[in-house]
This record gives sequence, structure tokens and C-alpha cells, in this order.
Amino acid sequence: MSARPAPTARRIRVATELRRMRERAGMTATEAARELGTSSGQLSNVETARFGVSEDRVRAMARAYACSDPSFVDALAAMAIDRSRGWWEEYRNTLPKGLLDLAEFEHHSRGLRTAYTAHIPGLMQTADHAREVFRQVVPELTPPEVEHRVSHRIKRQDVVYRRTPVDYSAVIHEAALRMQFGGRATARRQLEHLLEMSGRRHVTIRVIPFTTGAFPGSGQSLAYGRGPVPQLDTVHLDQSHGPVLLDAEAQLARYRTLLDRMEAVALAPDASRDFIHSIAHTL
Repeated sequence: MSARPAPTARRIRVATELRRMRERAGMTATEAARELGTSSGQLSNVETARFGVSEDRVRAMARAYACSDPSFVDALAAMAIDRSRGWWEEYRNTLPKGLLDLAEFEHHSRGLRTAYTAHIPGLMQTADHAREVFRQVVPELTPPEVEHRVSHRIKRQDVVYRRTPVDYSAVIHEAALRMQFGGRATARRQLEHLLEMSGRRHVTIRVIPFTTGAFPGSGQSLAYGRGPVPQLDTVHLDQSHGPVLLDAEAQLARYRTLLDRMEAVALAPDASRDFIHSIAHTL
């Protein structure tokens, strides 16, 4: 095991799951270290993601903690040994870490369910729409900073364009569809792009109209990423102070229910396409 600076969100997740596995086994860090033939300090470094961990070590820890879920252990071991550097690493000294974590989260998700009230989903935005969004950031970004964020956002969209695209589902409130970022022409092109993307087999878009009235959720943007096994699902929240990743079992259950309820009150996909087209026609 070797220490590495700035652990990725993926490595932090492996560390978190290993700690949870130990706690479910009812073992203290001291007891676990003794069972594993290591020191409490080394175990602490693994559980806090200061050290990476090998596949063999993950499996040894799973045995010591009597974890009886081979699918979960296999998935966790695969995450541990994946040290590949994604395209987002080129932005490490340019953009906030939270944006890099978001790109990594989307890249590795097996499926994405999202919900947006005031914004078009980032993976569905045109470059002109994204550029106008970033021009409104406070404190104000310089033109080069805006372009860095636009290019990062567009590169994130590879997950819906690549040869094996992620299954993507979005619930979008009518408020987001009527926001005219960049003016009427930019807004119309954005809605036309949304219609084009909704025609892809792996993309599903549902709209919640104003006439629905009250609907579940606080209005914050959220994304639910499906992992290789359900225990490794992740929720991404876009908050005012920066992106947040959640993975506790109760949190995952809460946001699954929230998305279920939002999808239930939204228009069906075909009706949503007609609705988006009617708004675009007025611009």
C-alpha cells in the first residue's frame, strides 16, 4: 500500500465501505488490525483513504469481517484495483474537486436517474446554454474559467454518447424549460437539443408541469447513480456550497423514493416530448 495525495471519490468510497464492513462485524479497529496482522495506524490509513488497498487486502478484510456477499466483495475489489486516470484529471489544478468527483461519479455509474427544478440537466445542456449558466456564477468567473467549465461539462456528456452509453433518466420541472439562458434563440436551441436527446433509446425525459402543483422534493438538483451492486449506489446533490456525494443506506433509500414519487407525478415520456416541443414553438 502506498500513500497518495488527494484521494479520489472512488477511493474514498472503497475506504468507507471497508470501515462499514468492519463496524457491521462488531469489531473495533484494534481487534480488526490484530486479526489482519497489521497495525491500527495502517488500518486507519486504509479506512480514511490515505492509503490505497489491493484486491487481496480487500478480500482478506472481507473474510476477517465475515462478509457473506460475494457480489459485493467482487465489486469492491474491482473498485480498489482500478487506478486508471480519467479524462477529468486534466482539470485537477483548474476546477474545484467537486466537479472532478461529479465526472468520476457519472463515468462509473451503470445508470443515472436525475431530477432538476430550475436547470436543464448538465448532461443535456448545449455549450451555449452552459456558457451562460457559468457567466452567472458568483463570484464572477473570468472568461478562461468559464470556458474551462464549459469544456468540462461537454466532456462529461460522453457518458450518453459513448459506444455503450449509460441509461439516463431525468425529471425536469417546467420552470427549468422556460428559463431563457442566453436569450430566446439559445433557449430554443437548448429545447431542440433536449428533444433530440429524448429520442435516443437510452434517454428518458419526463416533465413536471406547473399545473401539477406541489410535488415531492425541496427543489435541489439531484442525481442517483447505480453502482455494480445496489450497496455501491451513490447520490449526488448539487448544493450552493458545492457538490455532495451520499452513500449511506438510509440516504439511498430516501432518494430512490423521492425520484419514484417525482416520476409518478410527471408526464409520460411521449407527453413530455410534446410539452417541450410546445414551449420551443413559442420561442
